[in-house]
Amino acid sequence: MASLLASISTLIAQAPTPEEVNARVDLDTAVLAEIFYFFTVVVMWLIHVGFMAYEAGSSRRKNIMSTAMKNILTIAVVTPSFYYFGWWFYGCFQHGGPAQGAAGPDPELPGFCGTTYPWADAMGPNLQDHITLVFFLAFLLFSWTTGSIMSGAVIERIRLSAYLLLTLTLGSAVWIMDAAWGWSAGGWLTTKYGYHDTIASGVVHGIAGAFALGVILNLGPRIGKFDREGRPRTFRGHNTHLSLMGLMLIFTGFYGFYAACLAIQSTIFPGWLNIYLSPTTLGAIATVATVGFAGGFTGGYFASKGDPFWTLSGGLAGVIAVSAGATVYHPSLAYMLAISGGAVAVWSGQWLERKMRVDDAVGAIAVHGVCGFYGVLLVGIFAGGFPNGFNNVPVSFGGQLMGVMTFIPLGFLPGYLLAWGLKQFNLLRVPPEVELEGLDMAEFQADFFPEFERLPETIVLPTGEEVESAPVLLDAFAQTNGRRVGVPVPEERRLR
Repeated sequence: MASLLASISTLIAQAPTPEEVNARVDLDTAVLAEIFYFFTVVVMWLIHVGFMAYEAGSSRRKNIMSTAMKNILTIAVVTPSFYYFGWWFYGCFQHGGPAQGAAGPDPELPGFCGTTYPWADAMGPNLQDHITLVFFLAFLLFSWTTGSIMSGAVIERIRLSAYLLLTLTLGSAVWIMDAAWGWSAGGWLTTKYGYHDTIASGVVHGIAGAFALGVILNLGPRIGKFDREGRPRTFRGHNTHLSLMGLMLIFTGFYGFYAACLAIQSTIFPGWLNIYLSPTTLGAIATVATVGFAGGFTGGYFASKGDPFWTLSGGLAGVIAVSAGATVYHPSLAYMLAISGGAVAVWSGQWLERKMRVDDAVGAIAVHGVCGFYGVLLVGIFAGGFPNGFNNVPVSFGGQLMGVMTFIPLGFLPGYLLAWGLKQFNLLRVPPEVELEGLDMAEFQADFFPEFERLPETIVLPTGEEVESAPVLLDAFAQTNGRRVGVPVPEERRLR
């Protein structure tokens, strides 16, 4: 008996205290969250693989490698710039201007601003912090996405150096500022107006589309894109199958994108919070994403009369249109809204090309810009009154409209002004001779498909007839009188 009592006493003495149990549970929770965000980052890499394939397939053979290199170098320039100042914008500018000190404006995350400085303890190896760096990495991949959205719109005629400056500005300054304002629990649009954009319809896709529009208006169309009457011609991408496969990879990566927009709280019901710290579930957003793709395919197919490119692009547009309300939409509603989103992308893309003479090579402005802001407004219509954020500010159409009215100029003006400045110094667009020959030969002096015969390049006329492109492009070049496209005549004369 004495031995038994001694054994029980020893076990009691070795049992963890309540404080130790809580500490172990907290550690398990932190490690689980760290693993979760790590794998969302891994899956999100597929988005950028997909963008590279999508844009390279949409390029003509003579521009394939230059298009791919833009996507690769996006990572090279945005990563360090986002680490050194982009992340600080998100942590410290949620009320519009920089926060005073390190505390930051978000009452639910005290001290968050101080963790976003590049010299902060949390931004390097730190055994006491499992979350900050993987959370930063998730946002970093969102930044790459904004640059890749613009990249597709400007292929085949932009200078690489100009593109890298533009994508650095968009990926490390412009989009993250709107995220601080409207995609955080403490942002002024959230706390004052109840702005709700759970999976970033406006703050990632919409803002990137607006920025790309500002750039394209200065960049101008590709040589030969429009005939003398302003009717659009169609350039044949070198590999439509590659473009469609790229879109499917983007769709796969979107599940990581969606998951990374949530916070995991495994010890607190219901276990998940959205970016505004409101409760949700992973299953809810995954279901909306899936029916969003399905609805978008449907809308894109019927609106484009079965065009393969626009059918798949419609799927992307559909999921973007329902992303803002992904935590609150019923799947049936999400499906119907996604159908409308796929159709809106096709119609707006055709309008931009035929009426505005905007040469967006992959439809990025319609798919991401138009449908991104369309999705934001849909939340105001179909989720009005939903309590948003830790202080339960109700969602309203006015609050959503305030976000759209804020983000459109925030995206468009920097893109337009920076591109305009580059154009004045002839630093925005490649010379027309280079554009006609192909950027690959000018930049790399190589044909990247030497084993295949170079077939004559073709172009589809507004009448639907497919002809050899060389005479058409040379005629279009002659119409410029040898002048650089997109450069004012006085400036061109001065450059000579």
